[in-house]
Amino acid sequence: MRLPGNKILRIRGWALALIFIGMIVMYAGMFFRNIPWLMLIFLILGVIPILLSFVIYFYVGMISARAVRVQCPNCGKHTKILGTVDYCQHCKEPLTLDKDLEGEEFNIDYNVKHRREKLKQEMAEKKSRSN
Repeated sequence: MRLPGNKILRIRGWALALIFIGMIVMYAGMFFRNIPWLMLIFLILGVIPILLSFVIYFYVGMISARAVRVQCPNCGKHTKILGTVDYCQHCKEPLTLDKDLEGEEFNIDYNVKHRREKLKQEMAEKKSRSN
């Protein structure tokens, strides 16, 4: 099973895909050189995903600047974490900032506050039942 990557890298991957989609749409417009209005429509439709990718890259830069930087215990390299839990950018090791979640099974729901509190409460109930 392939582990998902770090959130910042996944968002950047989508932005890069949008650039290529926009270029392909604009290139498809070149097949309609004889029909200027149709070529113009393809070029405009191709610019939209490129502009959207610009907005996404800008947004990722803003959230990356305030992301918490930690050292991965597995590979020893520094990585940025968005939220409470995330994967290492280099080795895909699950990382957490919450000491209560250390050693627990990785769950992306830990990034949502009300879900995290509910899962912590369930973990505490399991521990109290087992004791």
